[in-house]
Amino acid sequence: MSNVRFDDVSLAFGLKPLLDSVNFSVDAGERVCLVGRNGEGKSSLLKVVSGDVIPDSGVVRFQDGVTIGTLPQDIPDASDKTVFEVVAEGLDEVGGWIAKYHELIEHAESASALVELERVQAKIEACDGWSLNNKVDHLIKRFNLEPDKKMNSLSGGWRRRVLLAKALVNEPDVLILDEPTNHLDIPAIAWLEKQLIDFRGALLFVSHDRSFIKRLATRIVELDRGQLTSWPGDYDSYLEGKAKLLEDEARQNALFDKKLSEEEVWIRQGIKARRTRNEGRVRNLESLRKVRKERREKQGRAKISLEEASLSGKLVAEAENVSFAYEGGNTLIKNLSLTVMRGDRIGLIGENGTGKTTLLKLLLGSLKPTSGVVRTGTKLDIAYFDQLRSALDPEKTVIDNVSEGREFLTIGGKDRHIISYLNDFLFTAARARSPVKALSGGETNRLLLAKLFSKPANILVMDEPTNDLDVDTLELLEELLTAFKGTLLITSHDRYFLDNVVTSTLVFESEGRVQEYIGGYTDWVAYTGGFDELGKDNTAEKTSSKSASSDELKEVVNGSSKTEVKKVSDSPKSKKLSYKHKLELEKLPGEIETLEAAMETLQEETASPDFYTQDHAIVSEKLAELEEVERKLNQAMDRWVELESMME
Repeated sequence: MSNVRFDDVSLAFGLKPLLDSVNFSVDAGERVCLVGRNGEGKSSLLKVVSGDVIPDSGVVRFQDGVTIGTLPQDIPDASDKTVFEVVAEGLDEVGGWIAKYHELIEHAESASALVELERVQAKIEACDGWSLNNKVDHLIKRFNLEPDKKMNSLSGGWRRRVLLAKALVNEPDVLILDEPTNHLDIPAIAWLEKQLIDFRGALLFVSHDRSFIKRLATRIVELDRGQLTSWPGDYDSYLEGKAKLLEDEARQNALFDKKLSEEEVWIRQGIKARRTRNEGRVRNLESLRKVRKERREKQGRAKISLEEASLSGKLVAEAENVSFAYEGGNTLIKNLSLTVMRGDRIGLIGENGTGKTTLLKLLLGSLKPTSGVVRTGTKLDIAYFDQLRSALDPEKTVIDNVSEGREFLTIGGKDRHIISYLNDFLFTAARARSPVKALSGGETNRLLLAKLFSKPANILVMDEPTNDLDVDTLELLEELLTAFKGTLLITSHDRYFLDNVVTSTLVFESEGRVQEYIGGYTDWVAYTGGFDELGKDNTAEKTSSKSASSDELKEVVNGSSKTEVKKVSDSPKSKKLSYKHKLELEKLPGEIETLEAAMETLQEETASPDFYTQDHAIVSEKLAELEEVERKLNQAMDRWVELESMME
């Protein structure tokens, strides 16, 4: 039986219906992802399910006794409440008594406070509140939270974790999440995925994070022009089915428009059309006109284009033994050496606060390192996408923010009227005259892209560009960046986006260490195990041959010309080397050096800006060759460490 069911539910704000007599249900144990363009009404649908919005017509039915938990899209302003108090709020009135008891037990010293403590204790016992108190304690421990921490002392990611505990504490049958991954770093997203997979109730969530959707969703439901379409199965099945549906819709619309056109020609023949025996045909034409007038066209796709500048110098930026720490703070970057060449496409991965934005500023020359040297190249035309949106004036209109007093912009060598240009980014003439402060998060990010791409650039630096963008716009942005011939530096927590755009990644590991790896996010995880494995490395001694060889491979990927393999002093000395093993050990350094040279050559070749313009077969063959060289190098280094550990 369905936990929640919509029967002919309609909802409209203004003239455009968000829900148009829709039927919809969520069954127990399902994980349903609601997708659709920005502004289609996804958040409004969630509010109907949670009871925060009453539909205009139709019925919303709930199974008897069903409970709803919600995790809102926007994190409330931080308060001075403790973590325990906020989590306990999820238990309604009894939660307030439990929170009060928790506060009193910590500070009850006076006689009056002890009397109040007894009163609160009696209230809790009267409603069997102690078992609920145990639920609060259990969730706080499970989520690695500190119960007495103040909310205003926590980062956004940790506050979202507290709010999830609050939503789960009453063990809801249906959990509603609106963009739960917004502003979370990759480790926090991975943690959230695990918690939600373990959740036994039904999930109804909105997300534009395609990796998150692929991991969680058992069914996709799309909201498009007031209608809901259900797609059982995974995200890839939805994409295939959606493409076919749009093709069928376009074909049917074309046939309808052809028939309408033929009837319009006929009616203009005059007297023949007004004869009594043709009145039925005239009424049919009127009906066709009405249907065509009421047709809701699919919102157009943004037409993002980029004004590219002339090529920069071959060297974009070079960092040599660079370290950086803010005054009185921890070292964010320690002894980093890095070379960024023209055409490089680099993604920056790390937890919030580890220094990704700081490194971008160091490479751009807007921040000076604590130690070391940063050299920048020549002919650099930089376009910078700031996640804080400081380039936008919230009081000015959309037009004024982009035009900067100009009526026409030069895009691709041609003059474009500002309204026409903004229309490419899905801003109507009326919306273009609205102040920025009135825009949604997705619209604000589209505006920032419009401003960014209105000026020539050969270096794109993008700090979290994917926040609040719908999937269609994300895919278009990916296409644009893939075709861009300049240099890309991108920080993002969108794993799918990184995989599709970058060719190498800088990973902020711990204690200021920054390591470079070939490929995108998935390649890095396959190679290292991801952040979970990094956490283990930081707390345990690296005594195995596998650990040592992994560290050395990181140095190779960083561009070291030679690798110094460290002996594992704690490894057991199981036996002496045989003559055959000694010969093998003597040959390995030369083999490793040859493989390193081969890999360096292949890396330079694949990093060339023209590499991906070649025939697909050539690109695939060269990437496979690089992968094979890496595999052989890995094996050789593992074998070297193994033989070294056998020596007395």
